[in-house]
Amino acid sequence: MFVDRVTVKLFAGNGGAGAATFRHEPFVPLGGPDGGDGGKGGDVVFVADTNKSTLLDLRYHRNIRAENGERGKSKKMHGADGEGVTVKVPQGTIVKNLATGRLIADLTQPDQSEIIAHGGRGGRGNFRFKTARNPAPEFSEQGELGDVLEVEVELKLLADVGLVGYPSVGKSTVLSVASVAKPKIGDYDFTTLVPQLGVVKVNRDVSFVMADLPGLIKGASEGKGLGHEFLRHIERCRVILHVIDMAGSSGRDPLQDYEDIRNELGSYRYRLLERPEVVIANKMDVEGAEENLERFKKAHPDLPVYPASAIINEGLDGALKKAAELLQVTAPFPLEEEEKELKGVVYTYEEPKKPFSVTKIAKGKWNVQGPRIDQLFHDNPLKTEEDIRRLSHDLKVFGIEHLLRENGAEDGDIIYIRDYEFTFEDF
Repeated sequence: MFVDRVTVKLFAGNGGAGAATFRHEPFVPLGGPDGGDGGKGGDVVFVADTNKSTLLDLRYHRNIRAENGERGKSKKMHGADGEGVTVKVPQGTIVKNLATGRLIADLTQPDQSEIIAHGGRGGRGNFRFKTARNPAPEFSEQGELGDVLEVEVELKLLADVGLVGYPSVGKSTVLSVASVAKPKIGDYDFTTLVPQLGVVKVNRDVSFVMADLPGLIKGASEGKGLGHEFLRHIERCRVILHVIDMAGSSGRDPLQDYEDIRNELGSYRYRLLERPEVVIANKMDVEGAEENLERFKKAHPDLPVYPASAIINEGLDGALKKAAELLQVTAPFPLEEEEKELKGVVYTYEEPKKPFSVTKIAKGKWNVQGPRIDQLFHDNPLKTEEDIRRLSHDLKVFGIEHLLRENGAEDGDIIYIRDYEFTFEDF
């Protein structure tokens, strides 16, 4: 089964908690803290595998989890790092953040690897907090949380030349004759249900990869037929090989076929019409093809058109050589749809996001929240009095006491932070 798009959720490993232990050995007075750091959480890594051609494996593994890091140990020993997860995908796969649409990775090279979800850093053990003023700290940090991402994984075939055209115009025949590929060939529409790849060898030193895409029809960019589903595979192609049934065997006008397909390519994204195009006027051995070819050349005098009969392997060499020549002078097209015109840069001031906020929820009651607060409470589990003293000190350093007083908080007010309730007297 050919699967070229799937959505998966990635869970990188959380960092292990640091240890809060003390050295206890006979004849060693004042052994002091010796808690080690927690291990790092495992990463989720995607690797381009040349032996894969579909994303079928991911369809049945929608949740991918890496291991958490181990807790720190006594004697200053680090916890073991969590084992990461390696996800093998076909070459040409892109990974996007589903929430933001941002491109995270484009895996185009063999064995290329990218970390998609990063594991959390391990928490520091109490040995790290030993100071002259506090030679025996009883607290340690929790590990950082690993990334949790929902991503869209999409395969875009790594083809240099893309075969486009209406169904039953002979695209599969062209591919089978020009390469050793064996696509399904039949005298009915939509014979090709999935993209097919073949390596075309023009001469001893020149070759390229050609893709036969499922037939387009009018309205494909709006989702009709199969074309819209697989148009994404032409996005990496640098040259378009447009196959036309010049004999009009299906009862359609070849000139109108050409315009219909061009309109569909123009309606799709990624500037497909900017790619150089070569036309194969196929089925020239059928009656009526010569007259239609003359009409076509008059309508498009500047277009390279090569008469051919793919079924008997005649006339294709010129088109393939022309495609190879165009590949030599055509740079890859970017996948991102961003405009590259740099007419100037406008810098505007953006107020930095506040790490915390103070909200009055009732008379004498306040709520403090924010990402920095969440991180503080995650790192500090508040298990001992020293943990509470440390939290109070950090809150004061961050200016929360000052901000509360600026907003009108008075001694004796109730302060809510996460699941905890404090009396505001003086942090």
